[in-house]
Amino acid sequence: MNATETGDWAERIERERREKEEQFRDSARSPLPIEMRGDGFPGLSYYDPDPSYRFELPLHEHEETETITVETTADGEQTYRRWGEFRFELDGDTHSLQAYRPTDGSDRFWVPFRDETNGEETYGAGRYLDLMPDRDRVDGEWTLDFNVAYNPTCAYNHAYECPLTPTENWLDVRIEAGERDFPAEPAGAGDHGGQ
Repeated sequence: MNATETGDWAERIERERREKEEQFRDSARSPLPIEMRGDGFPGLSYYDPDPSYRFELPLHEHEETETITVETTADGEQTYRRWGEFRFELDGDTHSLQAYRPTDGSDRFWVPFRDETNGEETYGAGRYLDLMPDRDRVDGEWTLDFNVAYNPTCAYNHAYECPLTPTENWLDVRIEAGERDFPAEPAGAGDHGGQ
């Protein structure tokens, strides 16, 4: 990206983050309980936008897309199709992430990951990327942008059930991009798993 494109891209990232904060703070559809909205909203935390964590990559589709079962935070299960693999270079090493497609027929991809920041600077169970063909695919390549990595809803509120990151998507590198850990205790944290 040139300087103008980088500026526009960073501005879009910041705008999307502000919109998410407004939704969490003010919307009736916020994943936060009422007492954590409005003046009680603790805010959200992010790394500064960094273009070195943005990649344009081909998706190496698997010849056979097997269905996998993913465990959830509430001891449940969800199914996805293991569709393809993204390969990218970071800190001089090549890393790969599997892209999963929901079994509901949707054409979006779910790319969950864990990395070396989890449990320290970011949510311990990992973060997610969602890729949509009409938004993230250009000329046969996909934009894999860790700057838009986000926390699952269970990072804010234990009442939600979230799929866990499969071990094949655990990275042995720090991804210092995207959303950081929620700066407050998640709602329901003192309930020991209760609603």
